[in-house]
Amino acid sequence: MKIANGEIMRNIDKFCAYQLKMPSIVLMENAALKVVKNIQQYNSFTIFCGKGNNGGDGFAVARHLYASNKFVDVFLVTTDDNMSEDCRTNYNILKNLGIKINKIKDSELNLLIDSLNKNEVAIDAIFGTGLCKNVEGIYASVISLINEHSKKIISIDVPSGFNSDNGEILGCCIAADKTISFQLYKRGFLKYRSELLTGEIIIEDIGIPEKVIEKFHNNEFLVNKKMVSEKIFIRNKYAHKGDFGRVLIAAGSKGYSGAAYLASQAAVRTGSGLVTVCSTSDVQDILCHKLTEAMTMNFDEKQILIDTIKESNAIAIGSGMGNNGFTFNVVSHIIINADCPIIIDADGLNCLQNKLDILKNKKSDIILTPHPGEMSRLTGKSIKYINENRIETAVEFAKSYGVIVLLKGFNTIITDGRKVFVNTTGNSAMASGGMGDCLTGIIASLAGQGYKPIEAAFLGAYIHGSAGDSIAKEKYCVSASDIIERIPFEIKEVLKG
Repeated sequence: MKIANGEIMRNIDKFCAYQLKMPSIVLMENAALKVVKNIQQYNSFTIFCGKGNNGGDGFAVARHLYASNKFVDVFLVTTDDNMSEDCRTNYNILKNLGIKINKIKDSELNLLIDSLNKNEVAIDAIFGTGLCKNVEGIYASVISLINEHSKKIISIDVPSGFNSDNGEILGCCIAADKTISFQLYKRGFLKYRSELLTGEIIIEDIGIPEKVIEKFHNNEFLVNKKMVSEKIFIRNKYAHKGDFGRVLIAAGSKGYSGAAYLASQAAVRTGSGLVTVCSTSDVQDILCHKLTEAMTMNFDEKQILIDTIKESNAIAIGSGMGNNGFTFNVVSHIIINADCPIIIDADGLNCLQNKLDILKNKKSDIILTPHPGEMSRLTGKSIKYINENRIETAVEFAKSYGVIVLLKGFNTIITDGRKVFVNTTGNSAMASGGMGDCLTGIIASLAGQGYKPIEAAFLGAYIHGSAGDSIAKEKYCVSASDIIERIPFEIKEVLKG
């Protein structure tokens, strides 16, 4: 699933019209048919159309519903008669069919309310992705009344008043129960809590050729089950543990043995061939009694650690280690010496604050997995700024330091600075300690098994969140241990596509 902003959609539309000579009204007709496909279960509609192409979609939808013997009330919401050409074409067809089109004026708001109270569904086709200024006047009044009196609201392309680029409300906004959008997922849909305005989002193909989309698409993708199922390796029946990677996890310190335990267990359950945990000697004593499928060592065994780093196919570092000079020394040693992908999390990130130049000494790919607070410490930007500019922040940092960034949170962002992947799984039931350690172990395991580092990052995020979603169907809260137990079952489920 590809993601686009308003500019990309406008460029695609222009190319189709001027280069392919594909009449825009053809795409409008396709869009209308796809909307109608999703609302066949209802029988009566109040349809609100603006004067642009979004309004043209609405008029075309009204025509098809009328032809299917559905009841329609149609309202034109505009302060003038300057319609787009395609909008006017569909407007005139409705008039020629004898369908009354009510032009909204202050004196007719009671008629609008009566229609909303009478009919099953309100269809919002007032403003589309081209809206760039605040909604005011009669438009604001109509939107408020639609929100207040509708039984169910369906928006075409985007809710009217919704900024499709950033998810901001432009003055006021329709609060839809469902948004039927076209061809590409709009970037504004990614904003935290945007679902309160969009409701369920359905993306429909309206016949734009894939090569046109590729020409303008900005390498931003939504990670979904289909995409993940196509990436997961099918295991060869002749394979053995040596084929599934050696993973080293440097983690834990006094009082934080759980971080090392969770990361290592997650790696084991994700399918690593061999997992070794390196920690402090006191934590090693604890882990020896808890771990049965992973090996242990401690940081004092310097030569063994050096050898293990050389033999590893992936290394994870930082969980529960403490933000101190010792952790920084271990992180720098691994960055300088490792020839395999490195996943840095938690205190491994915190100790890099103001010391990011060490990343330039890397010999292999590095995956950083910060939450917004850790990202704030790394970049010097406020958490508020980061939360409002998640993609931009992650991309800029990844480009600057030549790393992969996995910025945690609602719609986790994964980027190498060139491509952006947005995860779609996970839920608030997972808001508990140890989740980050678990994710680190999953990503390290996948990287060690031979997945490309960027793939290991977005596949790991998806599997981690998907496991949480499955568990949350039956449990009020989800622990990291719950996720770990679920991982191999979830991967098997994902493989079904």
